[in-house]
Amino acid sequence: MHRHRFERLVERAVRQLPPELQAYLDNVAIVVEPAPNRDHIARAGLGPGERLYGLYEGIPLTQRNSDYGMVLPDKITIFQEAIEDDCSTDREIVQEVNRTVLHELAHHFGISDDRLRELKRY
Repeated sequence: MHRHRFERLVERAVRQLPPELQAYLDNVAIVVEPAPNRDHIARAGLGPGERLYGLYEGIPLTQRNSDYGMVLPDKITIFQEAIEDDCSTDREIVQEVNRTVLHELAHHFGISDDRLRELKRY
């Protein structure tokens, strides 16, 4: 998939959020990179053979206090090649982009991977 089209899928996933959630994204940069580098993989704590579709880097809203300010934006990176490699159709790519964007935004809102796995059971 062409990079520009993939970026539009990411933008659309963010635009589909309810306005009350979008209001909390004013200091969040969302970018697309082709693939994760070693630093990304290390920060995510992945083991051999695990894939990284997205990465949240920042201070979750639930951990901020009155001293929070004058900081760089939080960053969400979506990795295009990893998603495309594991999806067979454009429809699957769209679905995975939506899931990945929501997953990384959940981290911005302070929801851990463990809690996300718990929520998927319901």
